[in-house]
Amino acid sequence: MNYKVGIIGLGYVGLPLAVESGKLYPTIGFDINKKRIDELESGIDRTLEITKNELELSENLKFSSVAQDLQSCNFFIVTVPTPIDENKNPDLEPLKNASKLIAPLLSGGDIVVYESTVFPGCTEEVCVPILEQESGLKYNKEFYCGYSPERINPGDKKHRITNILKVTSGSNSKVADKIDKFYKSFITAGTHKTSSIKVAEAAKVIENSQRDINIAFVNELALIFDRLGVDTNEVLEAAGTKWNFLPFRPGLVGGHCISVDPFYLTQKAESVGYHPQIILSGRKINDQMGQYVAQRIIKMLGQKKRLSNDTKVLILGFTFKENCPDTRNTRVIDIHKELNSYGINIDVYDPRADAIQVVEEHGIQLKESAAGTYDAVILAVSHTEFLEMNWKAIRKKTTIIYDVKSVLPKELVDGRL
Repeated sequence: MNYKVGIIGLGYVGLPLAVESGKLYPTIGFDINKKRIDELESGIDRTLEITKNELELSENLKFSSVAQDLQSCNFFIVTVPTPIDENKNPDLEPLKNASKLIAPLLSGGDIVVYESTVFPGCTEEVCVPILEQESGLKYNKEFYCGYSPERINPGDKKHRITNILKVTSGSNSKVADKIDKFYKSFITAGTHKTSSIKVAEAAKVIENSQRDINIAFVNELALIFDRLGVDTNEVLEAAGTKWNFLPFRPGLVGGHCISVDPFYLTQKAESVGYHPQIILSGRKINDQMGQYVAQRIIKMLGQKKRLSNDTKVLILGFTFKENCPDTRNTRVIDIHKELNSYGINIDVYDPRADAIQVVEEHGIQLKESAAGTYDAVILAVSHTEFLEMNWKAIRKKTTIIYDVKSVLPKELVDGRL
């Protein structure tokens, strides 16, 4: 196949894919956000996943916010977000809109590959009917589909798109081969071709669900051991000396994958008459950890008689994970909300987060530095900048240091997960 690639969605997933594709094939990176396109054309990637030099090396890559520019493509890849709504139900609108955008551009023999996380069956049950209706073409006769789940880890400079093994699938064996060949041409880690689109969809959604459950288990241990007066991390270190003990640690579980994907699987399960128990229990535990952290800090402040209308707390970090500017579905906001409900004065400092986005989405004005005197300092995200701070000096002028990430020396903190 003479691949002419169109990638719809240029976020953490789509942009790295577009850059690699553009090194080998004529590629158009499309995004509805004109500002994003302008920035990329200037060599700026606000997600910090791709450098200006990497953009320049992708010689066949062009950017556009005009759908008609995708007309020449014959191999479309959809990498739009698949969030959940306020009731924690899957929100498929971005996926549906992307399908509607592509459909009128389809010609005979074209292939559409979805990378967005979905429930098993979504590609063929939700997306294909839209493609058929809007294009007037017949599925598996005049156009074809595939699914290849993304495995991008935002902020991770070690595990990048080319060295992460790629799962692929297609709507028939010949199409599956073409899709697999495309990814294999630049994925040095290789590919794993599944027997069907539904298998690939299911594989993706359980990857993050499994991780969510494992973290929920150690979070529950933290809740138990706190009541027993036992240090959770010491327990995990001791248990970790056994060769097959899994090295998970307690913490906040946010972001656009781990805290979202389980709801895609559970909704589909419920639609066929099965009510998941372990998956939803894990979600419930992980969703309460921010509130738990705040309650522990409130208790410590009370014990030190520092709880008043003048109490000041500094939260270090607001992104959903370390060394990454992504604030989508951050659970640090849960700590902030709980402390705020007690009338505590809260400052937030995060040099990585987009300050404008934080104001727009959460109404919080980020501080420009960590300077100041506080009754408590909470290390919520382990950015490199925070680990390099002089914590001994902070210890001298602060009554409480709470380490959510359990990365600071034990003797310098009053509490940790």
